[in-house]
Amino acid sequence: MKIIILGYMGAGKSTIGKNLANNLGLNFIDLDDFIIQKESLSIKDIFNTKGELYFRKVERKYLSEIMQSPNDFILSVGGGTPCYGDNLNLINENENSRSIYLKGSIPFLAIRLFNEKEQRPLIAHLKDMDQLTEFLGKHLFERNQFYNKADQTIVIDNKSISEITEEIKATLI
Repeated sequence: MKIIILGYMGAGKSTIGKNLANNLGLNFIDLDDFIIQKESLSIKDIFNTKGELYFRKVERKYLSEIMQSPNDFILSVGGGTPCYGDNLNLINENENSRSIYLKGSIPFLAIRLFNEKEQRPLIAHLKDMDQLTEFLGKHLFERNQFYNKADQTIVIDNKSISEITEEIKATLI
């Protein structure tokens, strides 16, 4: 089975994906790390030097490459991945895949993201928690229509990594 973890930035997609992969004995792939390896540039550098359109094009290319693999795996995708082009169809229409949305509330995500916003191109310019919260509200409003098409939704607020992992495992049975 191919398990694709999606959700907004700060939801813990990579952390949960790695933990789930370890629990299930599957390979873990982080789409952003895969892109970094293939492009020999950080995501931030790709955005800064080649632009978001280029990034979205290579993101789609590498997502397709990974999804065509005959192997089972856990894949975490970027927060915007399901929201562009036909990426969500590529994820959900694979006969051997299961998409899982890690859903965090705006206040929960804001607290998690505030101290690391400098490393996140989309929110690095925001000055305070009020601006971040407002941005998250608008951005999640736009993206929820895509995230809500996942096969399964797991609410992550105030849950440990192991609790979230066990909840996902229970949905796979």
